[in-house]
This record gives sequence, structure tokens and C-alpha cells, in this order.
Amino acid sequence: MNARTSILGGVFAFVLATSCCWLPALAVLLGGAAGVLSLSEQMASLSGPLMVLAAGFIGYGFYRKWRPFRAEASPDQFIPDSLITCPFCGHQKMETMPVDACQYFYACEGCEQVLKPKPGDCCVFCSYGSEKCPPIQLDQACC
Repeated sequence: MNARTSILGGVFAFVLATSCCWLPALAVLLGGAAGVLSLSEQMASLSGPLMVLAAGFIGYGFYRKWRPFRAEASPDQFIPDSLITCPFCGHQKMETMPVDACQYFYACEGCEQVLKPKPGDCCVFCSYGSEKCPPIQLDQACC
């Protein structure tokens, strides 16, 4: 389960948990349906467990989104080296990627151009390397 799914699940559970409050008002605005009011009374008994479920989903989503990268991950879980190819001159060099930081700039040894990540990428390895950076390889949030 990724962070976005967790947060959306939490929001959905929160909407269900609070339906005993907003559902009667909606029913009155729409013409006062008696069936909706009785459903609202039944949902009130589930409000507590649904609020706990909502808080759990949202908390887990935030944890997945902003948890720190664990530098102690074993090397066999990701590929530590990446072949960077310069888009200007085509020069290639094998580099070892940092495990605990993102590399935003890289000076090409062939043409001395400074490479920056492409829009949407977190680092130069994700943009110009043969392998994505370690956090992306491990399905974790990048810097």
C-alpha cells in the first residue's frame, strides 16, 4: 500500500465516520428523507471505530510519505552504481550513488557541462543514469 492510497483510505473512513453529523443536514437540504435519517442513526454507532480506522490510514500514509531513508539497507537490495551518460556530449562514467543524499548537480568530465535533474526527477541519477537512485529503487521517498 503506498502513501497516496493510505491517505485516500483515511479520508474515506473519516467521511464515513462523520456521516452521522453531515448526513442528516444533507437529508434536510434534499427534502428530509426519513430513510437517510435512520441510516444516519445507525452510522452513529460505528463512528468511533471508523474514526480510529481513519486516523490509522492517515497516519500510515504520512509515515510512508515522509519516513526517513534508512542508510542501513543492505547493498543487495539495490544497485549502488549507475552509468551516467551526458546528454550534451555522450560521455559516460560509472559512479557510485550516495545512499543518504540526493545528487542534484553533476559536472560532466567530457564537456564540463553541469547536469541537473529533468523535471519530475529527484536527482541526476534518475535523469541520466542507467539505474535510479537508491531511495527510488527501494520504493521510498526521495530527498
